[in-house]
Amino acid sequence: MTEPTDVYADQFQLNLGPLGCTLNFQVSGANPVAPGTMPPIERVATIRLSLQHLKAMAFIFHKQIVAYESQTQLNIGLPIDVLRAMQIRQEDWEAFWRP
Repeated sequence: MTEPTDVYADQFQLNLGPLGCTLNFQVSGANPVAPGTMPPIERVATIRLSLQHLKAMAFIFHKQIVAYESQTQLNIGLPIDVLRAMQIRQEDWEAFWRP
């Protein structure tokens, strides 16, 4: 049996279509870039799945993270700059994770 693939990603891209979706996992380049230029990004994995599978995964991810935070008494937050970059309003973020 072949070894499973193990990758690290610090970025992702989600593409939805009427019959399914594609998740592209990416990693940022190792070297600094000049201000105002896009850093090089390498795609490290592509996962294709049905919309039903994606929605089931999202539900289970949410449930597991909420349980983990409850058990460990930790709040896994994101810096406001990251939320802005992902175009997520802080109040939407907080409402999503509220028990």
